[in-house]
Amino acid sequence: MEKLCKEYDQEQFRWEKPQHQVTVQPFFMGKYQVTQAQWRYVANLPQVNRELKLDPSQFKGNNRPVESVSWKNTVEFCDRLSKHTKREYRLPSEAEWEYACRAGTNTAFHFGETIITELANYDGNNQIYGDGVKGIYKKETTEVGSFKVANNFGLYDMHGNVWEWYADGWHYSYEGAPTNGSVWLSSKKSNDRKVLRGGSWVNYPEDCRSAFRLTYHVVYVSSMIGFRVVCVGAAMN
Repeated sequence: MEKLCKEYDQEQFRWEKPQHQVTVQPFFMGKYQVTQAQWRYVANLPQVNRELKLDPSQFKGNNRPVESVSWKNTVEFCDRLSKHTKREYRLPSEAEWEYACRAGTNTAFHFGETIITELANYDGNNQIYGDGVKGIYKKETTEVGSFKVANNFGLYDMHGNVWEWYADGWHYSYEGAPTNGSVWLSSKKSNDRKVLRGGSWVNYPEDCRSAFRLTYHVVYVSSMIGFRVVCVGAAMN
């Protein structure tokens, strides 16, 4: 079993660099990843641009995260929800997600320098991170919030369970990234390949770090990938 060094988060992949300061605008983010029950409700709303399957997920359960949904279908979900509620719902930008995930922390994970399977759903049987210990590999999704470990902003499952789609197109570094937290689109590749964050039930612990980022094609689906939404422009109480 491989053990990754504690300094791994500093030895970032080049696509996690350079570090840069960002000022995000106010937004609300889903407390949990979108569930299968929520997906079915919205999928039954009138179509905006695309058809949606009512039950796309491989691992069934009303309170499990919906997965096996493409980026394009998550955008349709947001469009239908926005039209129904008359509020703007969309996928988060990368900057919004990392700000929300870290919740004021600067460690590899919002709960500290390492991760264990009592705190998140990932493959903890074949690899450990830093001072972590070997754990359980569940080989499937778990119900949202089932670990009962929220970050300082009250958000659950920011590490593991399912990857989360983001509105940003894929860029190989943060060179030229917006500093206001907005969605970053600047090339044809940005239209074809989007960003994933957070890791999943099948991934090793380093993939679940707050800083880790991955790319996937907008029309592909996987039982490793779900999403959560943000709401903007709503009244702040």
